Amino acid sequence: MSENNTNKDVRDDEVDLLDLFRRMGRSIGRMARALGRGFLISAVFLLKRWLPLGLSIILSVGASYLTKVTSDSSYTSDLVLRNNQVSNSDMISYLNRLHVYCKEKNSSALQEAISLGPKQTSNIIDISSYWIIDNMRDGIPDFVDYKNSHNVYDTINSRMQDRLDVRVKVKTPQELGLVMHGIISFIDKDSLFQQRNRLRLRQNLDMLKRFDYDIQQLDSLQKIKYFEETKIRQPQGGGQMIFLQEQKTQLIYPEIQTLYTMKQTLEAERDLYNGIVTVLSEFTIPARRINGTLYYGLTYIPLFFCLTLLVLIIIANRKKLEEIYNKY
Repeated sequence: MSENNTNKDVRDDEVDLLDLFRRMGRSIGRMARALGRGFLISAVFLLKRWLPLGLSIILSVGASYLTKVTSDSSYTSDLVLRNNQVSNSDMISYLNRLHVYCKEKNSSALQEAISLGPKQTSNIIDISSYWIIDNMRDGIPDFVDYKNSHNVYDTINSRMQDRLDVRVKVKTPQELGLVMHGIISFIDKDSLFQQRNRLRLRQNLDMLKRFDYDIQQLDSLQKIKYFEETKIRQPQGGGQMIFLQEQKTQLIYPEIQTLYTMKQTLEAERDLYNGIVTVLSEFTIPARRINGTLYYGLTYIPLFFCLTLLVLIIIANRKKLEEIYNKY
């Protein structure tokens, strides 16, 4: 009896599952038909009203071109700086003072900061500094974090600590060289940065003197050991050469070579990177403005199209909307 009940329960479960799958299939089918019907209705609706929709696109393109012609030009260019002593976070925070001046339209503070006249500073729209991101931690700069969206916990991409990007937005690009010199002078005017850089160069000089001394000492030691080995290896009596112990004079040479490499690195730091920052890549004159017809078209075309479509939908359903309005 219990076996018959068990078989019956199993059959009931199978029937329930089959019924569930049938219902799911019917729901999916209804949804697919509804989506297809909605797509066809929308396509027909748009095709019937292609003329006003086309006119909205034409008007938006015209508005984009008119806005381009009547508005001031905007150009962007990037300057890459190498930090020689100051941390990137400190330098970015310091340079973003210029961004605040531009945002607040504080032209007098901007003139004083970058040591340029009113004519040159009025040409500047914005100055901002950003982190450069190293993808896969291979030491090669890959992209600039213009959106400041980098996750500090990211284990694949890392912020480069020895360089940063400065982006300038200007009305005319012909005076980008003056802007670059103004930014460098703004950095060089900071007293704390100056002190830290002088300390770095002084420590560099001390280390170079120490390397010279150590290299001379190792070189003298190598000459003495070579002389002693030569004396020991001289023939004794019957012309036989006696070796008292195995000498390892050749091991001193790698130590001297290592010191020379370290010395050359410090000399490069002193001669090539003797300032607070070093320009790795200067501003380049951009080929075209950023706020062209396409720039405004990406805003105007969707806006005009959506507004026209909304008006057409309201006109097509005005009777239903009137009924709903009168009802409530």
